[in-house]
Amino acid sequence: MSSASAIDRTATVSTGKRLRERLSLWLPQIVLAPSLLATFIYVFGFTAWTFYVSLSNSSLLPSYDYVGFEHYVSLWQSRRWNIAYTNLFIFGVLYVLGTMAIGLLLAILIDQRVRGEAAWRTIYLYPLAVSFVVTGTVWSWLFNPTSGIEFFVRGFGWTDFSFSWTTNRQLAIYAIVITGVWQASGFAMALFLAGLRSVDQDLVKAAQIDGAGMARIYRRVVIPAIGPIFVAVLVVLLQFAIKTFDLAIALTNGGPGIATTFPAIYVYDLMFQRGQIAEGAAAAIMILLALSAVLIPYSLWSVWRRRRESGHG
Repeated sequence: MSSASAIDRTATVSTGKRLRERLSLWLPQIVLAPSLLATFIYVFGFTAWTFYVSLSNSSLLPSYDYVGFEHYVSLWQSRRWNIAYTNLFIFGVLYVLGTMAIGLLLAILIDQRVRGEAAWRTIYLYPLAVSFVVTGTVWSWLFNPTSGIEFFVRGFGWTDFSFSWTTNRQLAIYAIVITGVWQASGFAMALFLAGLRSVDQDLVKAAQIDGAGMARIYRRVVIPAIGPIFVAVLVVLLQFAIKTFDLAIALTNGGPGIATTFPAIYVYDLMFQRGQIAEGAAAAIMILLALSAVLIPYSLWSVWRRRRESGHG
């Protein structure tokens, strides 16, 4: 009996151990399942619903009378939508290039082990902690001709000085670019600095032994080594640019006129101001396609890069 009891206890312990192992193996999936399901429904479910609404005859409330791609044709025939997409292109190009250039320059300067490095990093990163609404509001004061920089400079007697960019149709978009670059440069700086600090110092020392100056070392050795960081920063900044809404609303409110209208502002106006849900859904799908044009190639490139590294590993 004692031998049989020992065998039973051993079998029970072994079974319990296997159950615990299986539970520990499946526990992460069990914990993540609700959030993954909610994300799937929120992203793919509502995306499909939005696309279907864009093909319907919805106005103030959703209606499911199919009209095809009529709203997409109407959208691209709209002068305001074309201006919005042109503004998105101008802002996206200048915002991304300006932010990456200034962020890289700041990262290189801090990488020289300057005195008070922590303080400089904090100063450069501070704008990132401020919301786009606050940033746009503050800069709207600076651009205001009656209370901002123009008013301040004219107080010194320079009566011909003009800095009223937000009231100028041609310059208002560039005021948004400057404001966006000011806020996001610290973010780019932080990522570039992390990349610069991860470069193998043996490569730098070898270049110095060969007689290369610091400018050439950065241009030929260091910067090419952080190529993936450039791609990551580019993708994140493009997402920020495509979804620009609150910065433009706080700074110019889409004006003067429709000079600084962006696609996101146009979607908001159609859906919540005019009650044209179907055309607003079509505009939202076009924004999603613009985001997909950025994220899908990046995802494919990331997968290819990981497989290449594992293949060489």
